[in-house]
Amino acid sequence: MAREQVQRRLAAILAADVVGYSRLMGEDEEGTLAALTAHRAELIEPCIAEHRGRLVKTTGDGLLAEFASAVDAVRCAVAYQDGMRDRNAEVPNDRRIEFRIGVNLGDVMVQDDDVFGDGVNVAARLEGLAEPGRIVVSGKVHDEVRGKVEAAFNDLGPQRVKNIAEPVPAFGVRLDAGGAAPAHDPALPDRPSIAVLAFDNMSGDAEQEYFSDGIAEDIITDISKISGLFVIARNSSFAYKGETVDVKRVARELGVKFVLEGSVRKAANRVRITAQLIDGSSGGHLWAERYDRVLEDIFAIQDEITRNIVAALKVELDLDERQRIGGPATTSIEAYDLALRARELLLRHNRKDNVEATKLFERSIELDPDFITAHAELALVLYTAYLNGWNDDTEATLQRGRRLASRAVELDPSDPQGHWALAYGRLWTRDLAGAIEAIERAAALGPNYAEAYASRGYILSYASRPADAIESLEKSMRLDPQHPRIWLHFLAHAYFIAADYDEAAALLERRIRLQPETDISRVLLASCYGHLGRPRDAGDQWAEVLQINPGYSVERKARVLPYADPADWERFVEGLRKADVPVT
Repeated sequence: MAREQVQRRLAAILAADVVGYSRLMGEDEEGTLAALTAHRAELIEPCIAEHRGRLVKTTGDGLLAEFASAVDAVRCAVAYQDGMRDRNAEVPNDRRIEFRIGVNLGDVMVQDDDVFGDGVNVAARLEGLAEPGRIVVSGKVHDEVRGKVEAAFNDLGPQRVKNIAEPVPAFGVRLDAGGAAPAHDPALPDRPSIAVLAFDNMSGDAEQEYFSDGIAEDIITDISKISGLFVIARNSSFAYKGETVDVKRVARELGVKFVLEGSVRKAANRVRITAQLIDGSSGGHLWAERYDRVLEDIFAIQDEITRNIVAALKVELDLDERQRIGGPATTSIEAYDLALRARELLLRHNRKDNVEATKLFERSIELDPDFITAHAELALVLYTAYLNGWNDDTEATLQRGRRLASRAVELDPSDPQGHWALAYGRLWTRDLAGAIEAIERAAALGPNYAEAYASRGYILSYASRPADAIESLEKSMRLDPQHPRIWLHFLAHAYFIAADYDEAAALLERRIRLQPETDISRVLLASCYGHLGRPRDAGDQWAEVLQINPGYSVERKARVLPYADPADWERFVEGLRKADVPVT
């Protein structure tokens, strides 16, 4: 008998499910079912039809819809989440029905009005990455809809998802006021606040982007030392890179009053930089300037921009700040260029680029042995290699990193980055008191240094000071709203030390949704579940850990993790024992 021919077509697939469905049903089965039925009949199904989609099927807690157009699928997802937020406005938080949505564009197989294949599976996996009330789309969808929908996007990077062979490029949908915007925008700080956007690369060569990024980042680093300013971290302000920027929206979403944007054109030995400081509430220009100089003047240009920002915002500098801001980081343009290239590689967080970044920083230091930034950032590269086991002599690598950080502090005791790097070196050599001393100095010298506050929180957790750790981490997250996902683990760890296992578990579950390949967050979550009397859930997490990292060893962690109070480590192990997870 001939095989029946499978029908295939290109389709945009929307996958959605209810967050915490089992809990809702357990607490009020009839009420939850009635509410979900009403949402589907009154909002969701009409929304799908309005956007020319087809409801393929529903499950107890989710649904699958098909669209001929990715634009229609994303617009439907936006309207879907916007409508659900309105319907939830008067509902108590613990009774709200919230959906996660994933959207993918791909080839699907069709049989009996149902759809199958990787095009569907990817949408379902993306839905699992979304926060409650949010949307995550694939790279294919992002490329198709960008500029065609009232939304902007956060690049989440390639995501490894279950049962999909290759990493999937993923983007979180960041929506405008007309769409499913966050529940509230951050309040303005009590001092002048600013975000420095990535400078546009106008050089006509995409490979020069590291240079324009580096200029903007160094301006951020300089103004972050000023206590009279509130400065958004690079990670968050650069999230808008490559977009047609609405300055008012950027200011609102990041919770700042002012935005600096600019461009860089580098050609041969010349550089042209434009910069403009904009009021985020009115869109008006406070100050604008164009610099057309030889390349060797790059540090002077950065200083002028910093001082113009300070003058325009009428910020008073104390004597120490006047001395600490400005001045060339190095006298060698070539050393500076190598460090910018290395920094870009460091952000990719993989072994190959880590090795290459090491070489570039080493060459930079050879050209200028007094280049503080190269010493501090090479130390961080080496710590990363140590923690990930990316070399054969990890202990020697760690010690070398600590020496480089110490040298950075010697070269300029007023630079916060050297103290930050030294704090990590001391932490991982189990000098917790020294780590606290160094990170406190880094935070004092960099009052807007988000990474220093995050590290301070991480270190204070190990020092059994959870309240201080939580306060520090929350400050870092306000300075960097698009913070690295690992910070969720840091905050969860602080709550674990405080014995708040519910809050720790919620944060860990969020981090795992965003980064499913994590092993450390799954182990800590298993311990939380043990303390919360959820041994089956703990066992599921442990099984996932062993799939991700078959060689994971709790015993090895006991030797490495620098807990000041042995009772904190014992509580971690106790949670695993309660769930029958092997700890030896």
